[in-house]
Amino acid sequence: MDRYAIILAAGKGSRMKSRREDISKVSFPILGRPLVKWIIEALKPLGAKRLIAIIGFGGATSKPIVEEDCEVVWQREQKGAGHAVMQVAPLLEGKEGQTIICCGDTPLITTDLYQGLFDAHEAGGNSLTIMTSVLEEPHGYGRIVRDAKGNVIQIREQKDCDEEAEKIREVNAGVYVFDNKELFEALHHITTNNAAGEYYLTDVIELFAKKGLKVGTFEVADIDETMGVNDRYQLSVAEANLKARINREHMLRGVTIEDSDSTFIGPDVVIGADTIIRPGCYIMGETVIGEGNIIGPNSYIENCVIGSENHILSSWLNDVVVGDDNQIGPYFHARCGTTIASHTSLGNFCEFKNVRVDSGAKAHHLSYIGDAIVGEDANIGCGVITANFDGVNKNITTIGKGAFIGCDSVLVAPVEIGKESLVAAGSVITENVPDGAAAFGRSRQTNKPGTAKRLLKKD
Repeated sequence: MDRYAIILAAGKGSRMKSRREDISKVSFPILGRPLVKWIIEALKPLGAKRLIAIIGFGGATSKPIVEEDCEVVWQREQKGAGHAVMQVAPLLEGKEGQTIICCGDTPLITTDLYQGLFDAHEAGGNSLTIMTSVLEEPHGYGRIVRDAKGNVIQIREQKDCDEEAEKIREVNAGVYVFDNKELFEALHHITTNNAAGEYYLTDVIELFAKKGLKVGTFEVADIDETMGVNDRYQLSVAEANLKARINREHMLRGVTIEDSDSTFIGPDVVIGADTIIRPGCYIMGETVIGEGNIIGPNSYIENCVIGSENHILSSWLNDVVVGDDNQIGPYFHARCGTTIASHTSLGNFCEFKNVRVDSGAKAHHLSYIGDAIVGEDANIGCGVITANFDGVNKNITTIGKGAFIGCDSVLVAPVEIGKESLVAAGSVITENVPDGAAAFGRSRQTNKPGTAKRLLKKD
């Protein structure tokens, strides 16, 4: 049977307290990935024939996030979740199959949990299955109302709860699997006759029950997994949970993370066994780190490859083959597709941007290397800068195999430093240096006896 998926991602998110009208709630990032992308990535393995995201407030921000994976439907007016799903009718109405509806702000729900809902739906022969949980303090949640025989007959939203409904502890987690044809038929009959004056999607449940369609539930033991992100505090809680999950997975695969609380690793990062991640590191984007490397402490690495010959690299890395056993950090910043081979030593407040670093190269202190190729066994001294931007274009610096770049040198790109060459400390290099040559790009020192005493004399 065909599966369809609808993600509700049109809400304003007022409690995020953003002063910008162009930012949607579902675009706020967790570990570098927008909120709604966590839901998309969890749904994709379920094999839905059509994956549809409903966007609205801040839709110009949401659209580029979701359109790579989803069909996009707009909810131009905020009239409730039922109204949002109505906008999908031109795509799904009348089609046979099962439709899962979920919220775009619930990043903790896993693929396994979504699959469990489908399994319960199919095993029960249900026309509708609701993900639920039982809470000690249910205030704020829609209540699952059952008849005397225990059949689900209604979901009562918090705003519409009377004294009796307030006592119900079984609550709606906001995720459903519907018979698709019955869903869109029922949507024709819901109204705005409620405290919020909106089209409640939950009103469909009562219509299913009255029609004699089977309504079941799938209880989630840990309600935290279904937590929605409505404000920035909840965003931080979700991030803490996801960070812990990701770090745990890496550690179970043989990665040492010395302080998980202070280590932030993005969801698309790959790390090989026996690599050590020291405290305070941020490793983000499509970063791939191989085996037996030491990273950090307090290093920031994004969209880079560090010693990972054991992995198939993304196309944006141009199929560079790299090795392992690098010493990276402390306070190392690498970004924009930097690739680092094997047996390198890089760190202590160095920044590398769009650099290919070959095996055995070293840069230990306070250097900026941008748009460059650093050859095998090259040594970059303290305070070296590749001046890669001329005000219009970014230019390339090539440092040859075994070259020695002296402290506080500036290499003004485009420029090539030859193999086994030497650049004297304090030089400004604007012309190519041949293989084996020594380059001096500074003025001759002049000493003036007695001048310092006069210049430093205090009044």
